[in-house]
Amino acid sequence: MDADSFDYAALEARLARSKFRMRFCLSEKECAALAELGKDKLREQTKKILTERLAPAHPFHDGSQTPMRGFAVFVAQHATACCCRSCLRKFYGIAEGRALTSGEIDVLTRVIMRWIDAHCGDLERFAHTPDLF
Repeated sequence: MDADSFDYAALEARLARSKFRMRFCLSEKECAALAELGKDKLREQTKKILTERLAPAHPFHDGSQTPMRGFAVFVAQHATACCCRSCLRKFYGIAEGRALTSGEIDVLTRVIMRWIDAHCGDLERFAHTPDLF
């Protein structure tokens, strides 16, 4: 799975047909928290979460390792079917029982970031304290 050739439009259309996936959204408070974090750090944290919780061949507590709320990336994981290996198999065709490749992690990170962009819009509209150090 290559990030540049991945068919995001087909995935978005498929996710849009799922009542479960469509019920997820982000509050203004969650979007403001993401703006405070910044896009680069958000991308890093998303990649770290996917690497630690989803990438192993047999993730710890697979199927229940992703909370439904508490951090916007967790919400986005459920909305984009990046929450467990079963959902990755159904929506992305990634077989269970093998570790994710770095390319697959990159695609999933981009999918989550695109979903966040679509649901929060321009994060620059939120006032935030710049990182001074």
